[in-house]
Amino acid sequence: MFSERKTAQIAAFFLRREKNNRISILKLMKLLYIADREAVRAFGRPLSGDRWFSMEHGPVLSETLNLINGFSDAQPGGWEDWISDREEHQLSLRHPEQSGSLDELAPAEVDVLETVWEKFGGMTASEIRNWTHKHCSEWSDPQKSSAPIRYEDVARAVGFSQTEAAELATQYQSEQQIDRLFATL
Repeated sequence: MFSERKTAQIAAFFLRREKNNRISILKLMKLLYIADREAVRAFGRPLSGDRWFSMEHGPVLSETLNLINGFSDAQPGGWEDWISDREEHQLSLRHPEQSGSLDELAPAEVDVLETVWEKFGGMTASEIRNWTHKHCSEWSDPQKSSAPIRYEDVARAVGFSQTEAAELATQYQSEQQIDRLFATL
């Protein structure tokens, strides 16, 4: 299930590494997506629990994009506690002077984020967008619209067989349903 607090901390991880703790929205969104994708490769499940969509500029995390655009109510300890409002297509840390513990992230998850940053952190937003268009076979251009990206397609794209991807997708969907059930109690 989508974890706003965890996703905010993942965003903070990347913001802390960017000059002046500021990053373009496009670059951050691509880093977040690639981190989820790499977590599927490493662990069989994404970090954020967000839903993925193909959009004109590549894959995006749906609920995270809603938070960035102010279309969702932020939760206590979540996005607004970590990330400032958008300004000139940029986001920044809300309190850069406070290091704040990234307590939602396991050490192995931080390792995935470090790997993503090492490979993509030095790229511009356009370079990363172009990379996703070329290397993320699960993305397709929705022609000025949006289209969901299936979990199974991501699993296949990162190297799982058709059978493994289907099994992982079924397991992940079951876990999501259980999480939603417990969230309503």
